[in-house]
Amino acid sequence: MRLLLAASAVLLSFSALSVQAADRTLTISVYAFAQDDYKKLVYDPFEAKCGCKLVVETGNSVERLQKMEANKANPVVDMAVVSMADALQAARSGLVDKIDTSKLTNFNKLYDIAKDPNGDGMSIGYTFYATSIAYRPDKMKIESWADLLKPEYVGHVAFPNVTTNQGPPALYMLGKAIGKDTPDLKGAIAAIGEHKDDIVTFYEKSSQLVQLMQQEEIWAAPIGRFSWAGFTKLDVPVAWATPKEGQTGGMNVMIMTKGSKDQDLALQFMDFWLSTEVQTALATKLVDSPANKEVKVPDDVANNITYGEDTAKSLKLIPSAEALDERDTWVKEWNETVGQ
Repeated sequence: MRLLLAASAVLLSFSALSVQAADRTLTISVYAFAQDDYKKLVYDPFEAKCGCKLVVETGNSVERLQKMEANKANPVVDMAVVSMADALQAARSGLVDKIDTSKLTNFNKLYDIAKDPNGDGMSIGYTFYATSIAYRPDKMKIESWADLLKPEYVGHVAFPNVTTNQGPPALYMLGKAIGKDTPDLKGAIAAIGEHKDDIVTFYEKSSQLVQLMQQEEIWAAPIGRFSWAGFTKLDVPVAWATPKEGQTGGMNVMIMTKGSKDQDLALQFMDFWLSTEVQTALATKLVDSPANKEVKVPDDVANNITYGEDTAKSLKLIPSAEALDERDTWVKEWNETVGQ
């Protein structure tokens, strides 16, 4: 009888643990981009590993941060992925907690640039991208961001509008190149303004650049690495510049919602996402450029993502505080100087 009771107790214990695991739910807030790939490569494998359920909410950054703010007193999201600047905004608004990196087994595998992007312990980078100049090497030579404004080249350049993701980063690096490196980007905007009638177009979408390059209407344009694949398929030679001032770009990060219901499970999910295996799978599918420095991919993949330690070290990202505090000034200065 005692053995039967003991066996029953063990079975009940296992049953309770199984129910508890099945009842654990992690709610994440992410970009709508590539969700089929994320489900296959990240979400489903994590659910199988943890015996829990993932609830995935998608939307643009503004909508998702507004939802976090509206539910600040009783959070409905456990963790989110956002841009560096949005992570700082969330921290300023008291929406996030510090991340206990001691519980992340993959933390030390990250490039230094991804470990604490805003310097406040509130976010961890999981992917980043480079921004540089796609150009015709048979038509021009690019050694500096300032070369875009050379008289012999500027009439064949497309430049991103300040309201696009690539606009401020390109202006940021141009400012460094011409010795007018201030947070308000005023010097760089003024330099563009002086050539506004020479520049072919101030583009809104990078997709329009491929056709312009093919038709030889432009020879050069600052672009994000995620747009590079289209240029590699052209019938004309196109190169990726490595200017002496370095490359710029952007980074997406993970944040932990303040007061979330299951931070331990959120940390497990973050750690899983940052693992070499998952980051390699995402990179191979060209979904994300890896923040994990142990990721190894073949050349045909590497050429279409932001990859490698040298590239990571070369990135000069706009500090998040400048992006938040100066954004309105950038647009105002651009409209007055360049106009659209």
